[in-house]
Amino acid sequence: MGSTSDKIKGTANEVAGKTKKAVGKATDNPKLQAKGAVQEGKGKAQVATGKAKDTLKNAVDRL
Repeated sequence: MGSTSDKIKGTANEVAGKTKKAVGKATDNPKLQAKGAVQEGKGKAQVATGKAKDTLKNAVDRL
């Protein structure tokens, strides 16, 4: 996966996770809140991976 697609998918997962957490909190559903937190964490990791790929590519391009 490319860096841009990592960042896009990561952002989508972050948003979906935050939404799940909010719905879980509003409906007093701790299981849904937990699933949302996991999905949000996955999204943050994907965004970080995309940024790391960009950094590595830029470093290699400068050589």
